[in-house]
Amino acid sequence: MQHPYIPLTPDDRAAMLATIGVPSTDALFDDIPAEHRRPPLCLPDALSELELLDDARALAARNRAADYACFLGAGAYRHFVPSIVWPLVMRGEFLTSYTPYQPEVSQGTLQTIFEFQSLVCELTGMDVANAGMYDGASALAEACLMACAVTGRSRIAISDRVHPNWLSVVRGYARGRGIAVDVQPHGAFSITDEHACLAVSQPDFLGRMSLDAAAWGDAAHAAGALFVVAAEPVSLGLYRPPSEYGADIVVAEGQSLGVPVSYGGPYVGMFACRNAFVRQMPGRIVGQTKDHEGRTGYVLTLQTREQHIRRERATSNICTSEQLIALATVVHLATLGPRGLRRVAELCYEKAHYAADRIDELPGFAVERAEPFFHEFVVRTPKPPAEINRALIERRIIGGLDISDGARNRMLLCATELNSRAEIDTLVEALRDA
Repeated sequence: MQHPYIPLTPDDRAAMLATIGVPSTDALFDDIPAEHRRPPLCLPDALSELELLDDARALAARNRAADYACFLGAGAYRHFVPSIVWPLVMRGEFLTSYTPYQPEVSQGTLQTIFEFQSLVCELTGMDVANAGMYDGASALAEACLMACAVTGRSRIAISDRVHPNWLSVVRGYARGRGIAVDVQPHGAFSITDEHACLAVSQPDFLGRMSLDAAAWGDAAHAAGALFVVAAEPVSLGLYRPPSEYGADIVVAEGQSLGVPVSYGGPYVGMFACRNAFVRQMPGRIVGQTKDHEGRTGYVLTLQTREQHIRRERATSNICTSEQLIALATVVHLATLGPRGLRRVAELCYEKAHYAADRIDELPGFAVERAEPFFHEFVVRTPKPPAEINRALIERRIIGGLDISDGARNRMLLCATELNSRAEIDTLVEALRDA
């Protein structure tokens, strides 16, 4: 019997099986021992709603992370989220929203996307932004592929100081397109006429802010390549935007703007570029227009770039957006305003540097200060960071990331506006005793 929601007919299935030389669908599973194909499911008995809520509360009570001081960052950051953000985001009309193909019934959703794009452009200083990507890593990968489409080249140069997880995603995206990825020493870039782009992160994975970014952009442009910058959005409240030092494409992870740390997602990737490249930009774009009565309206625009129309000739195979999370960043930024965002960035900077100064005073500890940093910094420790972190947990402190794979006994610590002076002082005491 043909499945009502699967378009394949029995004849289609038979043709596919014949092509791969398999007699039946069941034969595809022959390599799995029979006793493991349908293991029994050890599920508890059904509960009533009341019992289920009690069970969920008991499980939630075992999660004590909120009671710990946290100095772990490395790509996911704890920031204060104003209480207005999530009650607005979780309203039914937003919670159930999806792709607004019918603008006449989707003006609210379209407007929130337009506002998101506008805020991303304000943050980065770029001309145009899209409706968002899956996360910052996928945004960076898509930016590199976009650079290949713009330049007609099939080689990427990327800094070795890009987040290793992001670098892995870039490699994964590039592999399917047959694009070579050259990971180059940070600051010692060699850009040739084979490279589509130079991609860097600012700040880099270890929190360092480079002062030579404009020179890197000039070097990329001199070779006919694009300059791609992965920025940290909170830092843009304090530092100049990438557009001012030659960036052609700017991406960022939006998690820091209104989204709690939650097992790695869902997040939202920010993506912006110069207007000259908009027709190669991936993802959806919302434009503002007027209806026949002169009223402001919003529509999806430049859709001929997208997968649902151009299929394999699309600029990207992304076919959705993280609109609910993007809305959280919109509400968050609108609540903070420019002054609020700058103050958050200042607090992050000040608290990280206060922590670094205190830790530098400890015997056996040394903060790496060869380059300026924003809110993360590397500490050389007198013993393995894993051992130190075990001692910190006993003091109800979540320590930094162990980065000893690059050099012995190094830890990446982070401080944000949520870390009080008392927490930092307690961290210093705990490190002294560890």
